[in-house]
Amino acid sequence: MKPTAATAAEISTAVNDWYAHSARDLPWRGAEVTPWAILVSEFMLQQTQVERVLPRWLAWMERWPTASALAADEPGEAVRAWDRLGYPRRALWLHRAAVEISERHGDTVPQSVDALLALTGIGPYTARAVAAFAYGERHPVVDTNTRRVIARLVHGRAAAGMPAPADLADMESLLPRAPEAAAVFNAAAMELGATVCTARAPRCDACPVAAWCEWRGAGYPDNAPEKRPKQARFAGSDRQVRGRIMALLRRSAHPVARAEALEVAAVGGVADQEQPQRAYDSLIADGLIIEADGQARLP
Repeated sequence: MKPTAATAAEISTAVNDWYAHSARDLPWRGAEVTPWAILVSEFMLQQTQVERVLPRWLAWMERWPTASALAADEPGEAVRAWDRLGYPRRALWLHRAAVEISERHGDTVPQSVDALLALTGIGPYTARAVAAFAYGERHPVVDTNTRRVIARLVHGRAAAGMPAPADLADMESLLPRAPEAAAVFNAAAMELGATVCTARAPRCDACPVAAWCEWRGAGYPDNAPEKRPKQARFAGSDRQVRGRIMALLRRSAHPVARAEALEVAAVGGVADQEQPQRAYDSLIADGLIIEADGQARLP
């Protein structure tokens, strides 16, 4: 049930007050953090845990504190610095976005959602997140944690279903009218889902909105919607074999022979004999490695 305006105001106030004293001290949340730093954090945090992102973000910002600093370096250096964050195409996309920011926007991350969407690698979620967190604009920002909080709090469901346009409407119904308070609420709802209203062990005794929670009020029914198909196992997958090749190239200051890359790809076992070559070819197709005269290197 959609909350009334009065209830929504009570909920957002309670969540924002909780966030003021309970939020994790994450460096990209600092008052002096630049829009570029926030953009980098949003790229890195996609499908990646905060604990893994922290050291990479700190090293990245020390090396490339501005978009133009990254744009001046080779794309391969971004891939190398990405290290083992996973989904390394994000590093290439972030480098391309840095070039675009440097060349089109005077080295300043654009503020409008439309301008952000025009950058490489930025989708609707990231565009709204940067506009909200970097510039204080009022947009609903919904991630996995937020969707779980809303599913329980508003709809009385144990878990959220598949992402849908209604998620933004749900968040909009709770969002404070004041842009600054709305930006805080976006971050606070994510934080609540990440640290209190967790998927497996929610800490309802520590929840600032337990009194309004429809799921809690209904006695915690086991009514989660059908789960999405699980991602294929990493062990033995093409992703694992691709990772072996990428690790070799990140360690290498010089190009590596294709034969060596394929040999390393097979160390630890493969699902089939074609897997090393298949993984190698897919990395070329994705632009993550370049081959010339039988030698492979980062772009």
